[in-house]
Amino acid sequence: MRQTRRQFVRTLFVATQAAAIGSLLPRSLFAEDEKNDGLSFLILGDWGRNGEKDQMDVAAQMAIAAQAMSAKFIIAVGDNFYEDGVKSVDDPQWQSSFETVYTAPSLQVPWWVALGNHDYHGNCDAQIDYSKTSKRWNMPARYFTRTEKIDDATVVDFFYLDTTPMSELDADEIMFTHKVDKKTVPKQVEWFEAALKASTAPWKIVIGHHPVFSGGQHGDTPYLVEHILPLLEKYKVQAYFNGHDHDLQHLQANGINFFCSGGGSKPRAAIKDIPQTKFGKGCSGFAAVSLQPDKMDVRLIDDAGNKLYSHTVLEKT
Repeated sequence: MRQTRRQFVRTLFVATQAAAIGSLLPRSLFAEDEKNDGLSFLILGDWGRNGEKDQMDVAAQMAIAAQAMSAKFIIAVGDNFYEDGVKSVDDPQWQSSFETVYTAPSLQVPWWVALGNHDYHGNCDAQIDYSKTSKRWNMPARYFTRTEKIDDATVVDFFYLDTTPMSELDADEIMFTHKVDKKTVPKQVEWFEAALKASTAPWKIVIGHHPVFSGGQHGDTPYLVEHILPLLEKYKVQAYFNGHDHDLQHLQANGINFFCSGGGSKPRAAIKDIPQTKFGKGCSGFAAVSLQPDKMDVRLIDDAGNKLYSHTVLEKT
């Protein structure tokens, strides 16, 4: 598809900004990734805003990080298109919010994508169907599992949830509740526990849009606390990654790490400390993850390339 002049300018901006800012990123930020093989990837949430400046800034820094880490894939934790999702596989937002924004060579890797509440405003099935025409967009179903190799002897299982039917929708989303079928939740939870129980992977990572715990605008998600958290504990899940709150957070509870990477575009500044809080900042940014057989390093990076926070998660025995 030919680019419009606006799309061309946007693409050029990302490329030149990445080149200019790249020299400012300390090499030590990703030095450990150069010494170890393992599995590296990025996690992004709440991002699709037609190439607005904050989205472009994050995209530029993602490109730098992905190249430095040799990222194998990118995980998108939902709210992929604002404000109202996409209508079809031909919706213009596929170009304006995705294809002409994340153009760097280092971002031409598989994207594994979860649904968010704003995606439910539109056509969720169109996001699944786009997997059939895109070389990098992957959403095989509304919830699914994915296994990746860490090294020749170790794998990690990812469990992608569709959390919108599990959440209480905000007041400004009442008009879209007819698109959310809460009757599907018991079946999804049954599937989730069966998948966790069947997993023999030493590493288990769960992806969802809504937070279990959060000090951000939306706070905790009661259904996830009551029904999903016990499963994370029972099957020794090491980490849960989410978006929904437009910020970067790390929380811990009951031996589980919760990371919010919801800064893909428009940030929100209001964050409060709650009992589970280890770190929180209202800003644009993303998570960079390096997974080894015995540990997982998670770094939260803002839209200027600053490493705001890092934490090492150890494998549970």
